[in-house]
Amino acid sequence: MEAGLEQLAEAEGTTATWLKKHRLVYTAATRHPFILSIRDGSIDLNSFKRWLGQDYLFVRAFVPFVSSVLLKACHESDNNSDMEVFLSGLAALNDEIKWFKKESSKWGVVLSSIAPQKVNEDYCRFLESLMGPNVEYTVAITALWAIELVYQQSFAHCLEEASRTPLELAETCQRWGNEGFGQYCRSLQKIADRRLLRATSEELKKAEATLLRVLEHEVEFWNMSQG
Repeated sequence: MEAGLEQLAEAEGTTATWLKKHRLVYTAATRHPFILSIRDGSIDLNSFKRWLGQDYLFVRAFVPFVSSVLLKACHESDNNSDMEVFLSGLAALNDEIKWFKKESSKWGVVLSSIAPQKVNEDYCRFLESLMGPNVEYTVAITALWAIELVYQQSFAHCLEEASRTPLELAETCQRWGNEGFGQYCRSLQKIADRRLLRATSEELKKAEATLLRVLEHEVEFWNMSQG
């Protein structure tokens, strides 16, 4: 069993239970051929450039979503430390946008000329749908955790000892695959699991459905990037 899935098998809590239940789509999102092509060194660099431009646009839409989760935490959270976790995430996103600009310049990707593809637009609309006041904090934090988890698990896989990740892509993989980002994802998971323990049956249904939607959108995003 691969390292990420082995950790999953040993984990506890509602989120881990759901990932085991939906293992096929979770694996499709975190071990996608696009990611595996980075890991084995066979990636078409045009695909990487496509991902770079589209993900930059996505991150710009992701910032207000994370901000909306922070606002929900202010009104609904039962733990003051939640806010600190989200603030650290927002600070990291500021650095992330700067990194995208630097990296795109290195690869000759003109960000101002990039138009969002339909898959990207659909994902961003999904994020917008989670920002409304009618969406419970528990549902929103489940989505945030799942989005970040997919990148952490995917790019950490490209940093493992047996990987042949191209040197020029190592910084990209390190950005999301590093242990610090892994700790951030675990902090999000703890918040989600704490909230899910107290959730109503309706909230649980919504949160699980939202997790599935995130995983499906992530698979489609990788598909788009791969071309």
